[in-house]
Amino acid sequence: MVYDASLDDLLQKVWDGQRIDRAEALRLYRLPLEDLGALADRRRQLAKAQAYDGRGKEVVTYIVDRNVNYTNVCNVYCKFCAFYRVEGDDDAYVISHDEMDRKIEETVALGGTQILLQGGHHPKLTKQWYLDLLSHMKAKFPTVNIHGFSPSEFIHFRDVFGEPLERIIRDFMAAGLGSIPGGGGEILVDRVRQRVSPLKATSDEWLEVMDVAHRLGLKSSATMMFGHVETVEDRIEHLERLRQQQEKSGGFTAFIAWTFQAENTKLKAPTVGAHEYLRTQALARIYLDNFANVQSSWVTQGPAIGQVALKFGANDLGSIMIEENVVSQAGATFRMTVADMHRLIHDLGYEPHQRDNWYRLLN
Repeated sequence: MVYDASLDDLLQKVWDGQRIDRAEALRLYRLPLEDLGALADRRRQLAKAQAYDGRGKEVVTYIVDRNVNYTNVCNVYCKFCAFYRVEGDDDAYVISHDEMDRKIEETVALGGTQILLQGGHHPKLTKQWYLDLLSHMKAKFPTVNIHGFSPSEFIHFRDVFGEPLERIIRDFMAAGLGSIPGGGGEILVDRVRQRVSPLKATSDEWLEVMDVAHRLGLKSSATMMFGHVETVEDRIEHLERLRQQQEKSGGFTAFIAWTFQAENTKLKAPTVGAHEYLRTQALARIYLDNFANVQSSWVTQGPAIGQVALKFGANDLGSIMIEENVVSQAGATFRMTVADMHRLIHDLGYEPHQRDNWYRLLN
């Protein structure tokens, strides 16, 4: 093998915590998986995303929340989605306040602190319907954070309500919205989005929602759904756009990546496995040098790989997912309890702690 001094320089650059560019990211992507994982683990430590307990053990966090889909009616027909229905379908629904109350009561009883509220792009629900739902939830459960409505939903609201994004987000905040999930990011390359979700928000629109929300004081997560029709270069472009937005507005709390789940979907694309998941997450940890937290995606990969991901740049196991309806419809059916999370974290020598949406420790 020919010695490559430039590669050594790049590895040292990553080890020292310096920023890399797209071309360097592509070189890193081609490293042996264990080498890339070691670099990502180093960057996790440098990011100081890990807190330490009183005994000097690194802390790995998790959250107890519930993913509530307020409707499955949607008119964007994403090819990778097995969850959506049209209005005339027998199993189409819109949640009632009573049903929402039951779900939140169950969540709180299990120690939950947050509701992840997302739904389809329903063509007929009014702005007042959403404001009434938020106000009802906040009045009845004031300590529960409402982590709701992805950027693509806000673009849908803008088009349906005929109002500016800033006004909609301000009104939603006044009604009780506490933060925004990063769903609908898929790949922030419009050529890819045109193939997998042509009626959904564009890359610029997705980022615009995040920019407005961050400026108004709302924090959000950032996501990537990969392993379908995109290239590795597309994934790196996605990371570049997230890094630029974080430089501008600073409101992303964490990055979460997961792989395309093909079952029951219309998107015909080869899926990727655990090695590709770990490789992409590791690269994301290195590239996203201005993100404190990276979340493992055990929901799509299973608990074992979710645990391994903690050595590939992740510092958080995400949610126990009291309820999850979207990726499970596409074939991912893994479940986990708080006890399971504690065991997985302890087994790696870390200390488990429950957190809230802003990564503040709760215990």
